[in-house]
Amino acid sequence: RRDLNRCFPGSAKGSLAGRVAHIFLNEIVKHCDYGIDLHTGAIHRSNLPQIRADMSDPDTKALAEVFGVPVVLNSTLVDGSLRESAVKNETKILLYEAGEALRFDEFSIRAGMKGILNVLQYLGMTRKVVRSKKKLVPFIANGSQWVRANASGIVHNIVNLGDQITKGQVLAEIGSPYGAIYDSVKATRSGILIGKQNIPLVQDGEAMFHVAYFSEDDEEIAEHIENVQEQLLPENDDS
Repeated sequence: RRDLNRCFPGSAKGSLAGRVAHIFLNEIVKHCDYGIDLHTGAIHRSNLPQIRADMSDPDTKALAEVFGVPVVLNSTLVDGSLRESAVKNETKILLYEAGEALRFDEFSIRAGMKGILNVLQYLGMTRKVVRSKKKLVPFIANGSQWVRANASGIVHNIVNLGDQITKGQVLAEIGSPYGAIYDSVKATRSGILIGKQNIPLVQDGEAMFHVAYFSEDDEEIAEHIENVQEQLLPENDDS
């Protein structure tokens, strides 16, 4: 019941999670030049397919762009994470966040599989496939923030992952079982919704919506995300 991604570099005689981290780091990561760390959202939380990476490093930036998801979050290293320990070992790591824990999400799976193959081809580990489609250039977010509940109650969500969000927009309403509205959850800044909680009950102060901020036009990014989703879903798959 510990977050393994906060237990690195671990210890040979520490907690169970610390021991797993120690073994994984020393027996696998230290022998690798590159890695892709695959994550879902937490239980009852879902993420838009996204890459998190340190874009100040040229090699990591190139891998993030090659992966080919619509959104890349320029993310600094977190203490105790696999990425932090890997960087100290000079191993280049991408963090892929998508979908929800304990659930299969077709868009997230297809985007992740395609991204992994793109990176393998870029590194020369698999045969390159000639593609006629235009290369996907991701939009880079330099910041993000969680919008939290301002009341406790039953949630009525109004927005979906990938939607364009404007400052002051109502993202959800929180009410009673009998229909009374206690309060509305509003966006504090404009951006794109990249993560959300899905459980219909919420407590005051809980994180509900993860909004990423871009220097580019948010409407263009939202349309871009919708186009990628249409390309990857099975009914639109012409491969």
